[in-house]
Amino acid sequence: MLNRYFLSSLTRIADLDSVPFEVGFLPRSQWATGDYVLGEVISPLNPSSKVELANGRMANLLPGDLIIGAFGVREATLEIVGNWQDITLNNSLHALTPAGLFGKATSVSHLLPFPPSLLYQGHLLRDEQKLSMDNFINPLPEQPYQCPTIMIIGTSMSAGKTTAARVIIRLLRQMGLKVVGAKLTGAGRYRDILAMQDAGAQQIFDFVDVGLPSSICEPEEFRQRLRQLLTKIAASEPDVVVAEAGASPLEPYNGAIVLEEMRSQVNYTILCASDPYAVVGVSQGFGLQPDLITGVATSTSAGVQLVEKLTGIKALTLPEPKSWQQLGDLLSTHLPQFKV
Repeated sequence: MLNRYFLSSLTRIADLDSVPFEVGFLPRSQWATGDYVLGEVISPLNPSSKVELANGRMANLLPGDLIIGAFGVREATLEIVGNWQDITLNNSLHALTPAGLFGKATSVSHLLPFPPSLLYQGHLLRDEQKLSMDNFINPLPEQPYQCPTIMIIGTSMSAGKTTAARVIIRLLRQMGLKVVGAKLTGAGRYRDILAMQDAGAQQIFDFVDVGLPSSICEPEEFRQRLRQLLTKIAASEPDVVVAEAGASPLEPYNGAIVLEEMRSQVNYTILCASDPYAVVGVSQGFGLQPDLITGVATSTSAGVQLVEKLTGIKALTLPEPKSWQQLGDLLSTHLPQFKV
């Protein structure tokens, strides 16, 4: 029986579905972040294990399946920590995200099943040269970023950022604005920016578009990649950008650089909180004063009241339609060029 073959969503910038390639073993000294590699799924495997395909669809995995993904790093506070540099000599590794972020898992939440185990089958090659994500980015001449931006940050992962982005994009699109959705930091899942597209964003971008499997890299490298990403966003000429910085600014995903680079163009900052007391921690620890607080911490009226009592900042339960008019009024104050 032929093994099934999957292109993970980290390959969505590449032409691997249309242009031939070879697979070959490379010495460890030639491995690097962003390399495209082939892994074979091995037992034991949780029955719920899935891979996110290049079109964003999820596919169930079986032992023996082959996945093309990319080497990278993940440091998720609530899920998985891992790094391709920790792969041992037997070349066993893990899918650190369903998107095909490959590395060795070194810490996994006890609330989650262990990630799929893989065996390294080789690097993708053309003309005896390895293929990496960098082979498939198309750099543009760097331009200043001058787009009006609504910035969404969080106290942690899974704090409600993508939900907030969907509501905001929907409101802005109802006013006839050209909206671009962007995820600027995090690990390279496609689903988050696809959710922005589903909400009405005419174009979507993330760090994968500039060759990063996750935004964990050296700060100055990330700064250069971010500037290229902002150049690509600006070239789409949006009326407004709804940007999400995955995880929190205090985590190693380079969120602090995002806020530093974009500070002058951020018209409104929304903090999504996992709990009311985390709002205080991020605000004090990072010196950040958001304009609005939402997320898991504001799931009920009691949560809203506690957040406002602790911080003195307006809080809303954005999944509830009755809050949308309030949000529209708040955005109008900070985006006076638009009638939200």
